[in-house]
Amino acid sequence: MLNEEYFVPKMKTKSGAAKRFKFRASGSIKRSQAFKRHILTKKTTKNKRQLRGIAEVHFTNENAIRTMMPYA
Repeated sequence: MLNEEYFVPKMKTKSGAAKRFKFRASGSIKRSQAFKRHILTKKTTKNKRQLRGIAEVHFTNENAIRTMMPYA
């Protein structure tokens, strides 16, 4: 049986971050675009088209996301 003195609990992944971010094989982090959920009628077609697709997380935010997702 394990001795409880040496037991280190597992780190938890932040479930909100796991839903929002995915890691690429290269190590970069991809995210979806913001401003696409509601109030779309006042946005132009060009604006909505440019918000399509996947964006990459800025390098200044990568360390924070990696700490939220320790096993990714």
